[in-house]
Amino acid sequence: MKNRIDMINGSLGDKIIKYALPLAVTGILQQLFNAADLAVVGQFSGKEAMAAVGSNAPVIGLLVNLFVGISLGSNVIIARSIGQGDNAKVSKAVHTSVVVALLGGLFLTILGELVAPGVVKLLDVPEDVYPLAVKYLRIYLAGMPVILLYNFEAAIFRSCGNTRTPLIALTVSGLLNVLFNLFFVLGLGMDVDGVATATVLSNLVSSVLLFTALMKTELMIRICPRKLRVHGEVLGQILKIGIPAGIQGMIFSFANIIIQSAVNSLGTTVMAASSAAFNLEIFSYYIMNSFGQACTTFVGQNYGAGKNDRCRKTLKLCLLQSITSTAAVSGLILLFSSPLLGIFNPDPDVIATGQIRLEYIFLAYLVSFAQEILSGYLRGYGVSLIPAACAVIGICGVRLTWIFTVFRLRPSFATIMQVYPISLGITTIVLLVVTLMLKPSRRYAIANA
Repeated sequence: MKNRIDMINGSLGDKIIKYALPLAVTGILQQLFNAADLAVVGQFSGKEAMAAVGSNAPVIGLLVNLFVGISLGSNVIIARSIGQGDNAKVSKAVHTSVVVALLGGLFLTILGELVAPGVVKLLDVPEDVYPLAVKYLRIYLAGMPVILLYNFEAAIFRSCGNTRTPLIALTVSGLLNVLFNLFFVLGLGMDVDGVATATVLSNLVSSVLLFTALMKTELMIRICPRKLRVHGEVLGQILKIGIPAGIQGMIFSFANIIIQSAVNSLGTTVMAASSAAFNLEIFSYYIMNSFGQACTTFVGQNYGAGKNDRCRKTLKLCLLQSITSTAAVSGLILLFSSPLLGIFNPDPDVIATGQIRLEYIFLAYLVSFAQEILSGYLRGYGVSLIPAACAVIGICGVRLTWIFTVFRLRPSFATIMQVYPISLGITTIVLLVVTLMLKPSRRYAIANA
């Protein structure tokens, strides 16, 4: 009970921070543990192994993001039901979510094993990297059931204001991941197969820890194994919100695959540098994303309770807190970019190229924080299709057009990176205009009256 935040009563500013901070730390720790994969293979297995791990990130995102989006739908429905005090519906949504995670993970494992070689081939991965990339991807995909289960379980806890329990589970499993990395790579002489196996085992630990916690909790989100089944009506509501968000993530990842293919065409050094920079820039992204998820959950609960004034106040506070914290973290990373990039690979060319990426990405983040918050605000009301459409057109459409036109005329790493501030800036402006026109708090206040 002490980890649960009362979102519908009392002050908001301190509670949003209390919710978002563990969520941001969770994402950052998750990335640190993923970065450990790159650091270990980069230091002990060479640039080829490092490039193989990094080049798979967009592919994994493409396969995972549909179900991560559906878990966001679970978060919204559970949060809204908590705000309404509908315990029965909360229970149905929780048990449905767990089953969807396991079945979805099994589906992705089977599909991934079938398409892995072909997908990696489409990425235009160099011949010296290709076998390692396929090996890493196949082992990683074998762990999809437990990877998705953790994400859905974390969404369940967050829907009731508990972001600390997922953080604790991730911390334990992440530390094990680092130990497994060192054991498999240094102790057993493995390369990418070692870090992939470590990732799967650590996700198994985190998903088991959260499942156990859900069975023992006294809150309405408690899991009873004999009640695990899909409730059709609740699943439909989850999918209505989750599928647009998931498709947005998939198309977003598809655009990133095209970008990754362009990066790969520039050689192993650029691939390694881009992977290293990504593992630093993502820290700032998780700051933005945590406030976006906070906005979704706080709006969802207060909308369920009929408190639309608190929904509007949540939006304003999340915008302010997000830009302040994102700018601070981005500035620190830029200031220490050279030694931080050197952790992954000491090659001066890798470091210099990685700094190019960081500069463009952090420029983009100065505007895209608003896109994260506005998307979270709309989804809290159950409006998922509009932010998804804005992102698909504004981000993915612009990026694909850029790669197939501008990059072909000026094939350089800087040219690729320029599309990030342009696409995110356009999307943020469009989403802001749409939100002002839609005025969801007034619309849904009338519908809820």
